[in-house]
Amino acid sequence: MKALVGETVVAEAALGDIVAMEGNGYFPPDSVVEGVLRNSPTPYTCPWKGVAQYHDLVVGETVLKDGAWSYPHVTQFAAERVGRDFSGYVAFDSRQVRFEE
Repeated sequence: MKALVGETVVAEAALGDIVAMEGNGYFPPDSVVEGVLRNSPTPYTCPWKGVAQYHDLVVGETVLKDGAWSYPHVTQFAAERVGRDFSGYVAFDSRQVRFEE
């Protein structure tokens, strides 16, 4: 699965490595292209996953505000509910990012 901004791939991983939940696919951290994520100050805490880190996506001159997010340290409950620890995995805003298999 690929996540693209325009024609630029920002993440790519095998489907089996992506954690699917709540309509989003969370890509492993090492599948995200280095340098495309810039931490955003936008705050959010999920009641069951924990504290989120939003990221602006930076691709050349294009900056997509809060175009991605991750949970640096998911709760034990979240890891158990999903079946694996997905700390640091990155989800992308489907309104701003295109996906291809």
